Amino acid sequence: MKMIFRILLLINLISCVCGTFVVNVTQMSYQAEENHNITLEWTFTTKPEFSISSLNILCSLFLDREILVLFHLHDGVEVSESQDQQFSGRVQFDKQVLREGQIRLQLSRLRTEDSGLYLCESKTDDGSSIKDWRLNVTAAEQLKPQRPTVSPQPENQGWIGLYVGLGLTAAAVLLVTLCFALRRCFTKSTDKTENLSSVV
Repeated sequence: MKMIFRILLLINLISCVCGTFVVNVTQMSYQAEENHNITLEWTFTTKPEFSISSLNILCSLFLDREILVLFHLHDGVEVSESQDQQFSGRVQFDKQVLREGQIRLQLSRLRTEDSGLYLCESKTDDGSSIKDWRLNVTAAEQLKPQRPTVSPQPENQGWIGLYVGLGLTAAAVLLVTLCFALRRCFTKSTDKTENLSSVV
């Protein structure tokens, strides 16, 4: 891995000295969460006679034991067959901005295994340049089951309960009092009836 990186770095230094083709990376490090998207952008110098068909780009992810091709453009034409299965269907290339000296790739639905060091080599008839950038994809936070929220009891609810309880107690007392009063009346009227019947 270190040997490959050194060789690519040496090629980059030689191309910078020998060629007039200069590439500028807008961002050297990307931090994103799983399932999100990122847009990779870099610019390069163009001459009036620049032709897209002379542009070659090879972007790869360098892992400990393997190199995975993220994107490959050969003579201005995208070579999707070169792309590693890991990135298949997840890389969008904006060809419209090439004439303006911009390279723009969108990597969608990020995965944690996309993390690592990427090297992108760009070549034209005027020279070549190799740029590197890092991507760190963090795992999406698992949604924790939420506890049902208990709404706070309004302060007035305690008073309402007190009033209802007092009201029911008063009604019960009134009902008992009424029952005793009716019974008393009934008892008095029964006594009068018995007295009248004894007189007769």
